[in-house]
Amino acid sequence: MSIILAFAALLGAAPASANDDFQARVHAAKMAEAAATGPDYQKALWGKIEALTASAYKGCVAGNKPDDKLPFTLVLDVDAHGKPQNIAVQPDIPVAHCMAGYYASWTLPTPPAAPAPYPLEIDFSIKP
Repeated sequence: MSIILAFAALLGAAPASANDDFQARVHAAKMAEAAATGPDYQKALWGKIEALTASAYKGCVAGNKPDDKLPFTLVLDVDAHGKPQNIAVQPDIPVAHCMAGYYASWTLPTPPAAPAPYPLEIDFSIKP
């Protein structure tokens, strides 16, 4: 848990234009997903991390009392070896930082060659 907290502290420092940069990264990730190689990568990605993500999310929600079920977005870049880098979340809530810590520790499928690094965006929400 201390690794997650330390990582969360690192994510707290953001430039003044953090929202603009974050939105640009979300847009870049959506463009990559819509590209010709996007659907195949999404299939490989979720085939590998769907169960991990669900388990981690449940743990993050349960571990933040009261249960924090606000929606959030996570963006990251995937390097050529599948390692997540440059992870950011919005809004700045504990559950989002908890999930960022999990993603930082995982190895994702090797992404398409372009764009490099490969942008990825994940929206989290609990629907009643």
